[in-house]
Amino acid sequence: MYDEEVPVLIVGAGPVGLSSAVFLGGHGVRTLVVEKRSDTSMLPRAPGLQARTMELFRAAGLGREIRALEIGDSHPFFEGGILRVNTFAEIADAEVLEAPSLDGPAISPERVMGCGQDRYEVVLAEKAKESGGDVRFFTRLRSIEQDDDGVTATVEDIRTGGTTTIRAKYLIGADGAGSTVRGLLGVSRSGRGTVFNALSIYFHAPELEEILADRPFILCYATAGGTMTGLSRLHGRDPWLAAPVYHPERGETPEDFTDERCVEIVRTASGRPDMHVEIMAKVPWEGSQLVAERFRTGRVFLAGDAAHVHPPAGGFGANTGIHDAHNLAWKLAATLNGWAGPGLLDTYHDERHAVGAAMAEQAMVRNRIRHGHASAEVRAQMVDDIIITLGYRYTSRSVVADGPKPVLKAPLELAGEPGTRAPHVWLARDGERLSTIDLFWDSFVLLTGTEDTAWHEAASRLAGRTAVPLRVVRIGAGGECEPVDADWAAAYGVSPRGAVLVRPDAFVAWRAGADLPEPEKALEDVLSRVAGAADPLVVDPVVVDPLSDPVSDPVSVEPAVDSAAAAR
Repeated sequence: MYDEEVPVLIVGAGPVGLSSAVFLGGHGVRTLVVEKRSDTSMLPRAPGLQARTMELFRAAGLGREIRALEIGDSHPFFEGGILRVNTFAEIADAEVLEAPSLDGPAISPERVMGCGQDRYEVVLAEKAKESGGDVRFFTRLRSIEQDDDGVTATVEDIRTGGTTTIRAKYLIGADGAGSTVRGLLGVSRSGRGTVFNALSIYFHAPELEEILADRPFILCYATAGGTMTGLSRLHGRDPWLAAPVYHPERGETPEDFTDERCVEIVRTASGRPDMHVEIMAKVPWEGSQLVAERFRTGRVFLAGDAAHVHPPAGGFGANTGIHDAHNLAWKLAATLNGWAGPGLLDTYHDERHAVGAAMAEQAMVRNRIRHGHASAEVRAQMVDDIIITLGYRYTSRSVVADGPKPVLKAPLELAGEPGTRAPHVWLARDGERLSTIDLFWDSFVLLTGTEDTAWHEAASRLAGRTAVPLRVVRIGAGGECEPVDADWAAAYGVSPRGAVLVRPDAFVAWRAGADLPEPEKALEDVLSRVAGAADPLVVDPVVVDPLSDPVSDPVSVEPAVDSAAAAR
């Protein structure tokens, strides 16, 4: 009846689709990725990889391979911030529009890096194949049908016109802003729509490095000639990438931008009318803000630009999509491996829709600032990048907390609160230096101290009789790990006799500030809940985070941003 069967079919082989395959493969789940393009990207798009993204690649076992793609040390470019000039030749007098905080040794074991997706997609594709995945290019999705047991998709070989019927347990639509998957599902989107149009111009210009005089920056906008042109240097400088804005409402089209006109735009922005410029490629695109109404429809999920698209200001697009993929992967693996409750997959939408909407709002705030349309009220809404990339919070039934919290909250707080990414603390284990972040991947982990054995014994007994994978890691003298330069319990907001349950994605699910009566029963109830029990448990106050007042079950919330004030 079906030509092929696979646990998970992924549509789209960009950063999000390939990351989905890598993360699922790391959990032992076989995938098939189909992509209408002929190969991985040939252009250095999405060049800024956040510290959180690097943490995910690190956990998946390819952090060193991705880091090896960095050209020199790209970190100073990030420290240079976002600039605005009349021409690039006047870089010494640049106005600093944004100086974002992006990482730090006390916050993450990783740091941001610059690398175009033309390089890191190759590594992701190879890793996906090594993990048992199949990546097929020249393959277009034609149809989707789903029932209670799975999804049936028809795909077409673009070269031959032949079709193949594929049966999958689940399908991930990671096929970009114009998602075929989203269209076939009939999922609507809301937001401001297109806010500007731009053309990415990839070009060679050897003199440009001399003009820039080694000034580091993430992005620099030139306003000469009446056209705002952004210059990126995170991916390297051969080719360079410039992106002038154009105006369809004035009758301008991408076809108007001949190679000759693009050369003149680059020269005008550079302030060198005789500079040698060789155009390599031109790609029109829209700066839009739209978020899908739902990220899950039955057995089909949307991730990345298929789920949420926003202006590139902040560089949140590919990174947020990769984070979508990671959140979804462990939950799909848990379901396919038989230990997740039926409610776990619902938390993908609950958690990532709120985050996607928050990212879209923040991208719009930055877009208005950079394009000169920001009032003081809009500027006040901007949250520092490090909060957006590492400090976002989840509210769902897979987190036992004291009620909904804003997705983005200033200042940055990574102190072990349920729903936040677990704090980074350096540890020593058998002579090896590792981060607490390195402890989390394929199971729930209960962190405890070594002063009291109650939590360790309770977790050990529970692990022996539950299908939910659970490991206990004791930190301290005589434990599996010892802290190197910080008190782990203080970092996680508990006493030395407390315990913290961390999910496979390194987000804190629950914590107990101290020892509790009947620790095994408390842990069993919590583990059942966060693994997606069919009916949310009525959590006794002693089980809820003792550092806060317990309330009823949390519900998903939208970001605490005044969208009307940010709208244009």
